[in-house]
Amino acid sequence: MSIQEVRSDAAPKAIGPYSQAMIATGANLVFTAGQLGIDAGTGALVDGGIEAQTRRALENLRAVLESAGSGLDRVLKTTVFLADMNDFPEMNAVYGSFFSAPAPARSTVEVRRLPKDALVEIECVADIPS
Repeated sequence: MSIQEVRSDAAPKAIGPYSQAMIATGANLVFTAGQLGIDAGTGALVDGGIEAQTRRALENLRAVLESAGSGLDRVLKTTVFLADMNDFPEMNAVYGSFFSAPAPARSTVEVRRLPKDALVEIECVADIPS
């Protein structure tokens, strides 16, 4: 098995010492870093609250996955980090519009604080078709 870094200009650059995603080529899996609701062009969080940030985080996740040769339709598992669990219904509605049945496995947890004081961060593990 070899490991390969993934970079996408359509998603925000890493804001720390990490990669946007890594591919385990022998296993045909991609493991993404958490994506925030950041506009890749400006580097700023999008306006519009939890719904807008969730939408942008998932769009950023899609861009990273596509750069890895995968896509949202290949996601096996996501982890959603919320700054406030009271935002769950709004996040869940937007999230549901990005995935069709069967939806990936998911864990959602409330965290004390996210980078840039974001409201949501989403990471995933996805299959890469051979």
